[in-house]
Amino acid sequence: MVCVGIDVAKDKHDCCILDSDGTIRADCITIPNNMDGFKQLLQTIRDCTKRSDKIKVGLEATGHYSYNILGFLLDNDLAVYVMNPLHTNLYRKSLSLRKTKTDRVDARTIATMLLSDVDLKSYTDTAYHNEELKSLTRYRFDKVRERAKLKQSVSRLVTILFPELEKLVPSLHIASVYALLSEYPGAKQISEIHLTKLTNLLVTASKGRYGKDKAIQIRDAARTSIGSVMPAKSLELKHTIKLIRELTSEIDEIEVSIQKIMDELNPPILSIPGVGIQSAAMILAEIGDFSNFESPDKVLAYAGCSPSTYQSGKLTNCYAHMEKRGSRYLRYALYNATKYVCYWNPVFAEYLAKKRAEGKHYNVALSHATKKLVRLIYALQKSGKAYLTAA
Repeated sequence: MVCVGIDVAKDKHDCCILDSDGTIRADCITIPNNMDGFKQLLQTIRDCTKRSDKIKVGLEATGHYSYNILGFLLDNDLAVYVMNPLHTNLYRKSLSLRKTKTDRVDARTIATMLLSDVDLKSYTDTAYHNEELKSLTRYRFDKVRERAKLKQSVSRLVTILFPELEKLVPSLHIASVYALLSEYPGAKQISEIHLTKLTNLLVTASKGRYGKDKAIQIRDAARTSIGSVMPAKSLELKHTIKLIRELTSEIDEIEVSIQKIMDELNPPILSIPGVGIQSAAMILAEIGDFSNFESPDKVLAYAGCSPSTYQSGKLTNCYAHMEKRGSRYLRYALYNATKYVCYWNPVFAEYLAKKRAEGKHYNVALSHATKKLVRLIYALQKSGKAYLTAA
């Protein structure tokens, strides 16, 4: 057994190679983060090993910095193990009382962990290619959050410029309202529009839902509005709506790409009532290879949904808070999916009602339903059966 520990950084990587006896075969190797450096590392590994040696390469999950070298190692048929930085940090501290942390020490720590931890599972080629789905779902998540903040800005600006409008429409964030405010961002501008022009704008933007009656209603409200006349705020409103439209177009494009991947995967969890394409995609992207998890509890722990444990002496009134470690994207996707599953699936709706009847807060009851959903997702993905077939 030969273990290679790699501490990944932006411009260079530090490496350490140990054998099964703990003997250092190569220490303090620093390679540049380019193809020449990758080839140098591969040659060093070959020089330090025999054909009969089993080689294990370990590195930390450091986001985009590790992606390229990870792909290179997999392409060269090496068994790669991606470790949680929190795990390696705790392991390094357990080896010494001294407060020492350098890239070289981290590389040696990773190599030592590979020797001692028999439960580590290698990173598969499937998991590597799963990164594309993960990139898309996380990118969409960030775009949706960005759009949500802009929508809050629209609500704030309308409150200043034309507060009465919000009571005249079901939502400020619909196509007809955005079309109106893009052209006339304020009560004063709207009050001066010719009725025919305003009617045509609303009819076109709402696809016939709003007509002359709604145009009269809006214009009359604008003429008696308490809204301020502030050209700077009106300009900000126009630009904000423009940005929201651009983001919506980008999100639609991202969702098309996600849909293509999901059509190829056709995962069993889509058969669960209430689990949509986007939630399913994010759950699959974050979990990756289900064979890496021995049980649903491991998935919950990875999502940070497990209760923390605290006990000291005779202290018994400890409240078990959720750990909230691990993937925040997976945690978000699971909770978001659970809400819809509890709405559309009678079994989950009954389970949620039962927990609420026990006196649990809604969020606590939802967390119990999330655990139930994770168990179901795990069973379906492991069996490959659809929900109705497995039920």
